[in-house]
Amino acid sequence: MSKKLKIGLFGFGVVGQGLHDIIKSQNLNLEIVKIAIKNPEKKRTLDTHLFTTSHDEILDNPEINTIVELIDDADAAYQITKKALSSGKNVVSANKKMIANHLEELVHLQEEHGTSLLYEGAVCGSIPIIRNLEEYYDNELLHGISGIFNGSSNYILSKIFNEGASYDSALKEAQDLGFAETNPILDVGGYDPKFKLTIATAHAYGLFINPDKILNIGIQNLADADIQYAKEKNYKIKLVPTTRKISTKQVITFVLPKFVKSDDFLYNVENEYNGVTVQAAFADKQFFFGKGAGGHPTGAAVLSDIAALRYDYRYEYKKYHQKNGLIHTDRVSLEIYLRYQHEYTLEKLQIENISERFSRHDYKYVIGNVSLKSLLENKDLLLNKDVFIAQTGRIIYTEQDIKAIAEEGILVN
Repeated sequence: MSKKLKIGLFGFGVVGQGLHDIIKSQNLNLEIVKIAIKNPEKKRTLDTHLFTTSHDEILDNPEINTIVELIDDADAAYQITKKALSSGKNVVSANKKMIANHLEELVHLQEEHGTSLLYEGAVCGSIPIIRNLEEYYDNELLHGISGIFNGSSNYILSKIFNEGASYDSALKEAQDLGFAETNPILDVGGYDPKFKLTIATAHAYGLFINPDKILNIGIQNLADADIQYAKEKNYKIKLVPTTRKISTKQVITFVLPKFVKSDDFLYNVENEYNGVTVQAAFADKQFFFGKGAGGHPTGAAVLSDIAALRYDYRYEYKKYHQKNGLIHTDRVSLEIYLRYQHEYTLEKLQIENISERFSRHDYKYVIGNVSLKSLLENKDLLLNKDVFIAQTGRIIYTEQDIKAIAEEGILVN
């Protein structure tokens, strides 16, 4: 039998209101006792006695046994989550930045205090990827996970490739619809999918990675020339985070725009939808598809976590506790498309094995190989307005990569 949850809700924005709408429509054994907000002057559709501006009024309330955290401020979300878990309250959160930056500590807090932190809504909206990695793939050998993790950037790219919209007009439309923030760099710059990739990698491989160690390059420098090149090759450009096991002991991660072919599952993932591809040794390739932005899709994922807490569900972090010896590495090379203006860009990145090159007075590009390590070390260069980079999907082992792996006694799969 399920226990009754007495909920303290932090945040009543798009997702918070979406969650409230869903709860009202369901006959569930739960009650929202109090809602923390920032602006008490703002008109609300609910009774004013439900709202408070004091975090402690909720966190110190012994009646409340469950905290649902849906605020934008990652630092405040961390303090709320930490205090709640330490005081015996379970937590549901959708704050991917907070979770990605503090996951290892939060795992230990749960173990120490016998509490549970669930965060399905933090990764890919309505797609239940975390629960699947925890349960369905718990004993599976995963080759890799990749996909479209950010509905805002995908909406922009869909408008560009399907309707011929300009980048600026597509971005404005995404902002008007509430898919992108006023300052959209977290989405279009690849930070949001990087935080989600960090969390997914923890459940897929048991690796807690500092997000600063993961390369993220977004679509903010996309230009007409890049779009034209992709269309001439019958590709679409998607922003694709990737985590991949490249040897028996090594895992790589990165977020880069990618040229996607028509036979790729991601090719037809459009607008605010997300898509996740999981490649496994035994289950082979599987694909998850669903809305990745909007109050109701994310609210539904949050509600799923709340419902699971009624039966004392918690993540077990099995692959982390297995101590499988996996390490995060940058010892691999990627085949990339690089548009650039100055020749020193090629020299600085140490592009090798150039298979295609084009140059005119206003547009230069190459297709060649570059090490992930070099991309990480030269990230600032890649953010220059005159540079755009996209992966082709090919991962290459150079002689140096193979030698480095061999020296560690690791065999390449």
